[in-house]
Amino acid sequence: MPQFTYIATKKNGETAKGRVEADNRIAALESVRKLGLRPLSVHAAKKSTSFLSISLGGKVKTKDLVIFTRQLATLVNAGVPIVRSLSTLQSQSESPMLKKQLAEIVKKVEAGSALGDALGMHPKTFSDIYVNMVKAGEEGGILDEVLNRLAVQQEKDAAIRGKIKGAMTYPAVISFITFVAFFFLMTTIVPKIGDIIVSLGGSEDSLPIYTKALLSISDILKSPTFLVALLAGTPVFIIVFKKYTATKSGRYNWHRLLLKLPVIKTLNTKVAIARFARTFSSLMGAGVSIVQAINTTAGAIGNAVIEKELLDSAKSIQAGEQLSAQLEKSKHFPPLVSQMLAVGEETGQTDQILIKVAEFYEEEVDTFVGALSSILEPMMIVVLGSIVGVIAASVFGPISNISSNIQ
Repeated sequence: MPQFTYIATKKNGETAKGRVEADNRIAALESVRKLGLRPLSVHAAKKSTSFLSISLGGKVKTKDLVIFTRQLATLVNAGVPIVRSLSTLQSQSESPMLKKQLAEIVKKVEAGSALGDALGMHPKTFSDIYVNMVKAGEEGGILDEVLNRLAVQQEKDAAIRGKIKGAMTYPAVISFITFVAFFFLMTTIVPKIGDIIVSLGGSEDSLPIYTKALLSISDILKSPTFLVALLAGTPVFIIVFKKYTATKSGRYNWHRLLLKLPVIKTLNTKVAIARFARTFSSLMGAGVSIVQAINTTAGAIGNAVIEKELLDSAKSIQAGEQLSAQLEKSKHFPPLVSQMLAVGEETGQTDQILIKVAEFYEEEVDTFVGALSSILEPMMIVVLGSIVGVIAASVFGPISNISSNIQ
């Protein structure tokens, strides 16, 4: 989000300077007024291109955000004033970006802004879910409890992402090594061996069909046209793909495709349900209204198709229908979720019931990822061995025939 620098006056007449994040200058002016200041000038901040600014311009790590959230919950629970708590955490934070943002948040809170509003000025660090829960905690007087819920939610979400990345790392590394080894063999070793075979055995017409196919593939991989297409086409494809999936329709179509692929569909659905259950439970437990909770949760699911389903459900709920009845019609939420949610709606313990649903599906994700890893590893070894075997048979088969003929 663009940043704007401002010069303003406080109520006591003192001059204040600072920065705010906003979509445009009008929104920036409004943000300055919300801080209890009278804006004198507001201008778009100049972007720094120094190495230091680039190194500090990254995202705040989940670990740093979890530590901050837990520590803030402890300080608030102990009765430490919010400004003093934020100042203490800002001074001891190890994240340069979080330290910088907390300094700005402290100034806004000191000027009279609510903590939720101040956090909302940094959407890249504090998501809509985070901000809405903090606002609800402030209004309900349960900020420390809400912050603890947020910390747990962030840890669980990070754990799921970590396990999925861990499961995919080994296959990705093996795939890369396989591609590099295959490319090297086909462009350097196989052509030389092919020349030797031809020189010993006569024309290429006398070679087995699988050896001919291997030499043809080698010729294609060595050709300048293929190399240019590979080197130029790969980054172009990545850029086009990213731009397409950045659009609303492109993102929706891509996520719809993922929900049709056999193994990926199961993993995506389980992860989405686990996120939905824990996030929605946290928002409901913080006192957020059900419609706002659904709208906020939908954006955190990570899949545009399921997100649309939830947003459509929110419209029906505004018309008086139950969420459990809406999820019962869903193509992606299994009956267990709607049935458990129905029990929660009847007993008034929706947040507690959904925590159990979240824990169940988080365990399901763990089990599925573990099983996937145990299947992928031998499969990749088999694929790598098959490639080596095909190359070996294509090379040593003709050599063996030539040797027999010579004898």
